[in-house]
Amino acid sequence: MSSTIAAEAREAAAGARRQLQAAAPVVAELAKRLRAAPPPLVVTCARGSSDHAATYGKYVIETTVGSLVASVGPSVATMYRRAPAGLVNALFIAVSQSGRSPDVVELTAAAKRGGALVVGFVNDETSPLAAECDYVLPLCAGEERAVAATKSFLLAGLAFVQLAAAWSGDAALVDAAASAPDALDAACATLWDLTPLAPAASLYVVGRGVGLGAAQEIALKLKETCRMHAEAFSTAEVLHGPVALVDRGFPIVAIEQADETATATRATLDRLAALGAIVHRFPSAAGAPILAPLCQAQSFYLALPALAHARGLDADAPAHLHKITETL
Repeated sequence: MSSTIAAEAREAAAGARRQLQAAAPVVAELAKRLRAAPPPLVVTCARGSSDHAATYGKYVIETTVGSLVASVGPSVATMYRRAPAGLVNALFIAVSQSGRSPDVVELTAAAKRGGALVVGFVNDETSPLAAECDYVLPLCAGEERAVAATKSFLLAGLAFVQLAAAWSGDAALVDAAASAPDALDAACATLWDLTPLAPAASLYVVGRGVGLGAAQEIALKLKETCRMHAEAFSTAEVLHGPVALVDRGFPIVAIEQADETATATRATLDRLAALGAIVHRFPSAAGAPILAPLCQAQSFYLALPALAHARGLDADAPAHLHKITETL
């Protein structure tokens, strides 16, 4: 089914090739600086799909470099008018497709004044956000016209992998980053059928570790494009309360990767199925487990238009939304 959102998602692999080349000098210089003076912590700042990429990046950095990663809400600077303390020599990563949301820009400026090393993962290198950054890692997504972001999420995720690979010097991670364009291409040929979800009133999307950010992104896109009440949970967190809603026929979309979380994730999914849930487990094209969530999101994006159509909707025309959301 033809759609802008699917067409743009298919451009992610080409964007990944551009990013790996264009960002390489910036990433090498930044990684050298981080190795010479390791930051006491890493802080991320983002909204929407970019924040889901930051969740993915949190697990990438914490499981490879080992640095603690925390998220700071932009409203701390804009609504509460507080300058976050404790950011001296911290690595502050702002993630944004447009680079124009006032709250993200203002918090980034506050972090810089507070002594943080500020890095932007930004698609628009001429944006106000980019101007506040010490280093800009270009996403290289190109123009993104669809209201619901796709390739910018995938390429922000790759930016975290690229940075973590250079920072850690881990050969397997370096290889994973280099293989990302081919993996995303393969994900375009890995077909998902989401149409069995069309009658659902609500559902869960679950993942764990590096898969949690993709689960959050998939749940958001189901809300945006299909007007479905979808909620994302860690496969550990879903057992701490949300499992109470699971009954016969309750749909669950599973994000899985073949890493240290695999055994526990399978056990949780089996338990949910035993309670009557219909667990939808989709294939992944990724070779490297750390790329699996990005590849699953890629395959998911391509399947969205058919699901929206099955619900009488147009995935390219989400209700009440605009391409750039500016919040304070």
